[in-house]
Amino acid sequence: MTGTLYVVATPIGNLADLSARAVETLKMVDVIACEDTRTTRTLLARFGIAVRTLALHEHNERAASAKLIELLREGKNIALVSDAGTPALADPGAHLVSQAHRAGARVSPVPGPSAAAAAFSAAGFPAGQFFFAGFLPASGAARRKALEALEMPWPVVLYEAPHRIAATLSDLLAKFGPAREIAIGRELSKKFEEVARLPLGEAPAWLEAPHRQQGEFALVIAAGAEKPAATLDAEHVLDTLLEALAPSEAAKLAARITGVPTNALYKKAMERGK
Repeated sequence: MTGTLYVVATPIGNLADLSARAVETLKMVDVIACEDTRTTRTLLARFGIAVRTLALHEHNERAASAKLIELLREGKNIALVSDAGTPALADPGAHLVSQAHRAGARVSPVPGPSAAAAAFSAAGFPAGQFFFAGFLPASGAARRKALEALEMPWPVVLYEAPHRIAATLSDLLAKFGPAREIAIGRELSKKFEEVARLPLGEAPAWLEAPHRQQGEFALVIAAGAEKPAATLDAEHVLDTLLEALAPSEAAKLAARITGVPTNALYKKAMERGK
């Protein structure tokens, strides 16, 4: 019989957040796969857990996963943890979990701390859902593309490192404007935890305090205004008509079909021609 892979959430800062079930699971498994063995051993020592650890991080995930799958096939039980929070959520581990399923092993989540859930709960934005964006690309075209995709009708949660937080807030301000609200979670669950909700226009000044240049950040961007369905339909109709008609005629006919003012549609038609 194959063993079980336990996906165990660990504290994002405050060690007291490790659940009793997580402690019990970490004590009973044969191997603990972790991002950084030094970080995990500190946590294990705090709870008197003496279990073999094996490194599984972004640079060795496939090779380490192959070894761990063999152990599962031998009937060994394995716990997967990350340095902080829930494994495979902006952290390594998804490949191992996928391979465990393929090998027919049981996969069992042991839920607990998550910086994304913690930040969203403390933001207070009215929404039944949010989009988790993880870490933005460091720079270049990939980063610009990612920022363009963040305009959504629900809140967006993302993570950022201290050495990039100023640039990220500047990019978000340029993208969404000074009035869009953001909740900034810094050092969540730790001694110097801060959660601030403010307009993006005020975020750079908030960050200027020297002590705020340190720590890990979780950001929650308020939802954008969803485009009315009628406008989306009108633009689709306009684009279709422009394939056969001049801008003025296409705008008039599209206005008649959708009820959107002709002037607005004619302006869009002229923009399409630029």
